[in-house]
Amino acid sequence: MRDNHVYNDFSYNDDSPVAAFATVPGSSALTLIRCSGKGAIEAVSSVFSPEKINVAPGNSVIHGWIVKAGEKIDEVLVSVFRAPKSYTGEDSLDISCHGGASAGKAVMDALKSAGFRDALPGEFTFRAFINGKLDLTKAESVMELVSAKTETGRRRAVSRLSGSLEKEIGEIKNLLVQVLSGAEIYLDYSEDEVGADVDEDAGKLPYQNIALEALLRLKKLSASWQIERIYQEGVTVVIAGRPNAGKSSLFNALLKEDRSIVTEIPGTTRDWIEAWVSIDGIPVRLVDTAGLRESADSVEKIGVDRSRKLLREADIVLYLIDGAQGFTGEDKDFIDGAGNGGAASSGAASSGAVNNKQLLIWNKADINPSPQNFISVSAKTGEGLEHIYTAISSAIQVQSTAQVLTQDAPAAAAIGTERQKNLVNAACAALEEALALAQREEPLDLIAPLLREAVNLLGEITGEVSTADILEEMFSRFCVGK
Repeated sequence: MRDNHVYNDFSYNDDSPVAAFATVPGSSALTLIRCSGKGAIEAVSSVFSPEKINVAPGNSVIHGWIVKAGEKIDEVLVSVFRAPKSYTGEDSLDISCHGGASAGKAVMDALKSAGFRDALPGEFTFRAFINGKLDLTKAESVMELVSAKTETGRRRAVSRLSGSLEKEIGEIKNLLVQVLSGAEIYLDYSEDEVGADVDEDAGKLPYQNIALEALLRLKKLSASWQIERIYQEGVTVVIAGRPNAGKSSLFNALLKEDRSIVTEIPGTTRDWIEAWVSIDGIPVRLVDTAGLRESADSVEKIGVDRSRKLLREADIVLYLIDGAQGFTGEDKDFIDGAGNGGAASSGAASSGAVNNKQLLIWNKADINPSPQNFISVSAKTGEGLEHIYTAISSAIQVQSTAQVLTQDAPAAAAIGTERQKNLVNAACAALEEALALAQREEPLDLIAPLLREAVNLLGEITGEVSTADILEEMFSRFCVGK
């Protein structure tokens, strides 16, 4: 249990019974409503028939009816969890109702009449944190898991939920505490009183090698964010080209479903359409755009302008060349950067790539074979699609500072949020400054505060050191019901 008085001004800081939909009400077999808080079991019992929830043991499931003013509302199953053996550490219940918007809403109305209030975003996970069930790295990994777009992203979030990051932060923090303790001993006692146990060279920072090990591990953690961000947020890949080059056909082929309208009429796609696809475990936001050309049609012109904006924002551009018509001056202008608002830099195509952002695709290779240095495909027959997947994966690899992207769960701990990255970087900066001062043999009373700052920053990552405003901002980004 954490010291709740720290959070007296926190809007989440009460233990009153709360309830929220844990699933979206709609056309489904079941709707799940989560309840938690002081008196939650008694409150549900007051609207449950037969009244046997009060005596139900923890980790049990009870069948019955939700009732309100004597009227049966819905036949339900109630999973009972008694404190402290629950997700939140409080008395909690999960009510499985029938699916559909009406049944769930009626049950929720009955719960509110029994004294429940609507849970705030992330309030269940906040209560789990405040009651010592989760540290902040595990709490954040809950939302990572909910938001995971690929199987690889799910596995990496589960690794943090299982405690890999918490363990690594704890070990690094312990190293720094050892260094800080050594420094403070030298500050409190004379060299003769300390003896030789703390460090062989009292003129330098005590346990300096341990400090260097901590710094190395912090830098490794910091570098992990660039990879984790890709698996969480994904990359945007935009398909571009002249009208009728086969962009929509390629979009559908890469998705393996018909999403974009395909016709022989140039300019059919007037606006962009997007969908998510997994490539080597990386979530890719694939975007089909309007054909790039000058047009007097005001609607088509708006679509082309939007396409150019997307091209500037894209992580990777698949520039499609109409193999039936061959390489044109318009294609050359685009590749040289004149036709895409600067999305590419000039250069010769090599294995289908102008640079790390733009890949050149020769479509309709079944009609006219491609020349060298293009990725040859037929969106119509599916020939060559595997080469596009490989090229996209390779381009992402290069953009991620050549670190190896793997679908396997990370062997080592990795950062999962930008908040964690910023705190790790700040701890790195404080430790580097402390080591630089030690190298210049500056007094330990200048070095020790920097070591303590690094320790506190690591404590903020896990939640040992935290403030109400930081926690409220963090948990407010969670979905309701989590």
